[in-house]
Formats: sequence, C-alpha cells, structure tokens
Amino acid sequence: MVDSGIGGLTVVKESLEKLPNEQIIYIGDTARMPYGPRTPEEVIAFTKQMADFLIATKDIKLLVIACNTATASALIPLQEMLPIPVIGVINSGASRAVQATHNQKIGIIATEGTIASQIYTHKIRALNQQIEVFSQAEPDFVKLVEDNQYRLPVAQHQVKAHLQSLKQANIDTLILGCTHFPLLRPFIVEAFGELDVTLIDAGAVTVDTVDDYLKAHDLSAQKRTRPHHTYYTTGDVQQFDRIASQWLDNQAPLDVRHLKITQNHLEEA
Repeated sequence: MVDSGIGGLTVVKESLEKLPNEQIIYIGDTARMPYGPRTPEEVIAFTKQMADFLIATKDIKLLVIACNTATASALIPLQEMLPIPVIGVINSGASRAVQATHNQKIGIIATEGTIASQIYTHKIRALNQQIEVFSQAEPDFVKLVEDNQYRLPVAQHQVKAHLQSLKQANIDTLILGCTHFPLLRPFIVEAFGELDVTLIDAGAVTVDTVDDYLKAHDLSAQKRTRPHHTYYTTGDVQQFDRIASQWLDNQAPLDVRHLKITQNHLEEA
C-alpha cells in the first residue's frame, strides 16, 4: 500500500479490521508530500518508485494506491506497467456516492491535483449524467492532518468556514476524496449542521473492493498467526511512528523503517 504521506493510514486501519489475515506493507512518501500541487509526471514517477520497491523486495501480490492524487495520475500507467493488480481509491468512492445520493447533488473535497484532474466528476457522470457535482480543493485540510492538528479548535474553525459553500449548495452526499480527511469527520459533520449529509470515505470503501478482488481471484490469505505489518516512510521515522501509533490505536510498537530516496529509486536505509 502506498500513499503520499500518512493519510493512507486511514485505509490501513480499515484493512486491519476487514482483512485481518493479510500482511500489510505500507509506504508513506512523507519527504515529498504533499502530492496535490505536483505535476502528474512527478506523481507517476514517485508512485512507480514505491511500487518498484515493494515488488522487488517484498514480493507483494496486490498494490493499493491509498492516495486520491496518486490514483488520479498514476493508476492507469501503473496498471499497464506492473505485473501485479493495482487498485486505486477513486472508482469505489464515486460508485458508492452515486448509490448514496437522493437529491442528485454530490460534493467532493480533495487535493488540488485530484480536483484539477476532474476524475471524480467524470466517474460520477459516467454512472449518472443527471448528478450535479460540486468540487472543492482543500490543501489546508491536508496540512492540518499532517501537522497533527486535526483535533484542535483551529481545525474545527477551518473546516466550518471552508465547507460553507458546499452547505449552501444543499449537497446530500460528500466524498472525502483524500485519505487524510476521515480524521476530520467530526468537524465535517458539525459543519453541515442540520443537513443530513452522507460522508463517503473513498479509502474505506476501497478496502471492500480489495476484499472482493482477493476472493474472486483466490488470492485471500489463509488464517494464520497474526501477520507482521511493516511501515516505511521517506521522512522522519519517529514522527511517523508517533502519528501512526495514535491513528491506528496501536498498543504494541509498530515496525517503522526509513526509505532513502536516491536518484530514481528507493532503498531501505
């Protein structure tokens, strides 16, 4: 599983609950995040480096791109280049949102890169052309989470202020189009107040897609002793460990390791 930083840990948490027999190897490219302002070419290159490391050293059977920005830019190229199945977080989120909406008004909050790609809008309209889509880039939300401020009053105030336009649009479904955003769920719910808005966690929904794929292709891990999970970061190991342990509510120490960025590949430090 690869992500631009620590946001993908929300997908890891869902995977630990729904896929308890599967071993998870996670890479968070914290040294080069955020991916939102980067060019598609950069995002593809960085995501490919992470995938190459996992395939070459860990013999993984399936790759999950647990980042909406990376999915938007790199999913199709990696599906064409890699010898293993690759699943992203956008198709599942768009499909679930279309199923959930009643008034045909769907909001999307994501990074600049994901919004600029218009991939969610295209996926939604392909399923139902009558749906109105309201997209909004929220790079500040990513920063709140990455800075571990997502439970503080500053986050509460920013979320409420930023979501006023979507509230006024009278959406009834909101796609959390960045894996960081589920951490802000309490403040997002509060921001919509009396409106009954269904929140779609694209990352969490994707875990169901992964489960279905593994079962359909007879790739599901058999029940065994508790699998050992490994977490890699290209940034500060201690900071990643601290935030990951908090997010995952993990009591036992996590196996967190550092990946060194070389000229065009990653290697374990």
